[in-house]
Amino acid sequence: MKEEDLSRIKRYPIVEYLERKGIKPVRSTPAYALYHSPLREETHPSFKVDTEKNLWIDYAEGRGGSIIDLCMRMERCSLSEAIRLLGRNAPDYTAYSSQKADMAMKRSSITMASASGVRRLIEMSDTLPPHLLKYLQEDRCITIEKAMPFLRCISYEVRGFHYQAIGFANQSGGYELRDNGTFKGTIAPKDITPIFADRAEPVCIFEGFIDFLSFLSMKEEVTNHCLVMNSISNVARSIRYLNDSQVSSIRTFLDNDEAGRKTTEDLVKAGFKVEDMSVHYRSFKDLNEYHVHRVREQQKRQSLKMPQTQTNPIKVKQVKHKMR
Repeated sequence: MKEEDLSRIKRYPIVEYLERKGIKPVRSTPAYALYHSPLREETHPSFKVDTEKNLWIDYAEGRGGSIIDLCMRMERCSLSEAIRLLGRNAPDYTAYSSQKADMAMKRSSITMASASGVRRLIEMSDTLPPHLLKYLQEDRCITIEKAMPFLRCISYEVRGFHYQAIGFANQSGGYELRDNGTFKGTIAPKDITPIFADRAEPVCIFEGFIDFLSFLSMKEEVTNHCLVMNSISNVARSIRYLNDSQVSSIRTFLDNDEAGRKTTEDLVKAGFKVEDMSVHYRSFKDLNEYHVHRVREQQKRQSLKMPQTQTNPIKVKQVKHKMR
């Protein structure tokens, strides 16, 4: 496949793709279109298409991406199948063979610069492999059922070696990456992730997605609008988002370090009513460390409460028979 053909697919307007499926926006402006999510039933529109960048974001799920990502979700198909399907409807209605679609998948791979080489995206999946599930459950004490709607498995290649990481989408179609070791990375563009945008204030603000998933795991139900900054370097972008959303009250669940305290101060200076929730886990590095500690302590208490099997000796009453 030629590069211009792949570019044509990526330029295929998402609003036109949705319109062909009979899905119309609730609200439309020159910059964006707002929909009821085509991925599930909902009463409040939470699905936004940036018509200038041709990217989508589902605020309720905290996931988004390109038209290819959307096609994969809606058609429940692979990357190569999505490219082939979109190719039929992209401008000039070019159809692609299976072999060409596979080539497109390789050429369309997103690259991520790193010190050790270039990371090339191979595939994205809604299912995490066992080692990453184990990391979330055992190391981070995350409730998988609550976390999975916000996560994807990102498969990528570096210098011929294949790797897998947990992916967390941002509002511009990029992904924050984390594996079960020390690796942290990003699939550009880097951006913030608003979640549950139709819910109430105060907005709960987290530095990274592991802290957000910890919050989900700790709560029976989340009734608040949430925002994951995906790095404290995104504080200015977060402030713009909060102002654009006309938010006045926030709760910060940031790290107990100088950077976290500085970010909280920046939010106060920006004019928001800020409740610093880190006072509740001041003895811990961050919210996840506090969450893990609570879970471990609860597990210890439960193990101590387990009934002990007691072996009570059976007393046998001896009957003395009188000699007659």
